[in-house]
Amino acid sequence: MSLDKNTGIIIKAVGGLYFVKTPEGVFECKARGIFRNKGISPSAGDEVILEDNIVISEILPRKNFIIRPPLANLDIMVFVVSTCEPSPNFEIIDKFIAVCEYKNIEPIIAITKIDLSEGDYIRSIYEKVGIKVLTIDYSKENSCDELKSLLSGKLSAFTGNSGAGKSTLLNHMDKSLSLDTGEISKKLGRGRHTTRQVELFSLEGGGYVADTPGFSTFDTNRYDIIKCDELSSCFIEFGEYLDKCRFKDCAHIGEKGCAVKEAVENGDISETRYQSYVSMYNNAKQIKDWEL
Repeated sequence: MSLDKNTGIIIKAVGGLYFVKTPEGVFECKARGIFRNKGISPSAGDEVILEDNIVISEILPRKNFIIRPPLANLDIMVFVVSTCEPSPNFEIIDKFIAVCEYKNIEPIIAITKIDLSEGDYIRSIYEKVGIKVLTIDYSKENSCDELKSLLSGKLSAFTGNSGAGKSTLLNHMDKSLSLDTGEISKKLGRGRHTTRQVELFSLEGGGYVADTPGFSTFDTNRYDIIKCDELSSCFIEFGEYLDKCRFKDCAHIGEKGCAVKEAVENGDISETRYQSYVSMYNNAKQIKDWEL
């Protein structure tokens, strides 16, 4: 990311103050009131133009934006999936991937805790879809090298169920980060929320990474609203079947002559992926026009 002396990237936003990293250093800035009047809020990941290194005067065009946690211009989102404690929730993973497709963000799945349980079944589902899947084995010294290479020079975020090991993975990938980690709560079956705010951290190999708050449940709307007529295009493997349905407006739920449903029955589309689509579609149907 090449920045001139008047341009920087917001690495943290706290209570109306924005910490902007520029070639001259990190500056604590405020934003012009015009942004508030336009309903725009500067966010981590935004490239901005500064005046006198104290005021954000312009937000450069975003290539994408997710609502919560607020992050702009993401290249990659890494979904950390543990084989157990907590067990993977495939609907959460599929909703995450759909949002990435919708936002033109590359999804990557990193499987953790393989010392406790095998993760081959996770890999088999998502490699078939064309998603890059990495297995993280901390007993191997170079286990994180491929992930480090993929994130080099990019703006990326880590997310996933609480307790899946996001902060632990980040610390192994780049020891300079030293992020707080928490233990799994045996009573609740999920991790304690150790990440309190969105902050971009510089990586040793170049680029930035955001450690985002974990979640035990997932609402697609926390990232963005995907309308039901746009949802099928967010499931990569549906693509080759969409033009083969009997009806052009097929929702791929229960219609006769649905090529997508037939592909599920034939084993060409994963049943878990399809059920995630159905759940997301039914939820999207409940969204009112005024919510969009």
